Amino acid sequence: MATGLLGKKLGMTSIFDEAGDQYPCTVVEVQPNVVTQIRTQDKDGYSAVQVAVGDKKVKRTTKALLGHFEAAGTTPKALVREFDLGDAGKDVGDSFSVTDVFEEGEVIDVAGTSKGKGFQGVVKRHGFAGVGGQTHGQHNRERAPGSVGASSTPSRVFKGMRMGGRTGGRRVTIKNLTIIRILEEQNVVLVGGAIPGAINSMVELLKRK
Repeated sequence: MATGLLGKKLGMTSIFDEAGDQYPCTVVEVQPNVVTQIRTQDKDGYSAVQVAVGDKKVKRTTKALLGHFEAAGTTPKALVREFDLGDAGKDVGDSFSVTDVFEEGEVIDVAGTSKGKGFQGVVKRHGFAGVGGQTHGQHNRERAPGSVGASSTPSRVFKGMRMGGRTGGRRVTIKNLTIIRILEEQNVVLVGGAIPGAINSMVELLKRK
């Protein structure tokens, strides 16, 4: 199980070093992650710390989760995850700040849900170049997939062919990103490069194993 925290992607910006070099980075808001449950080897069969972040309306929270959050002494939260944070000495109701887990210059992984783009063709989805120009009577084939299989043998289309289909909206992990700066007072982390997800989407900041 990974060690990490939950954050919210706010957008992208860039910073400059003393030499004037520009570094693009993503702004991630990491509000204190509240501990809502502690998993133990004896009771649950594994060790983990369950944390939650992001406010959620009471009327949109199930009664089971309302009781769960009430037992932890916190308000309803939007997102709950489990991480390997057992050696930090935290108890239920305590919270993790970004400096409890990460430090500037550390290399991390970031996981999130990529932007959903709906049904897309092979050019956008797989980078196909189309079938070429409009010569020899081809007037509507520029973005077509082309042939997808033989005729009588095997008389079917093999599974796994690269075709058009639903694109995005899946879990993506970007590896080896550097924490450029931590703004502790604002609960903000500047992560070098781009991370998956739309603005205001939740992401997981994960320690490298």
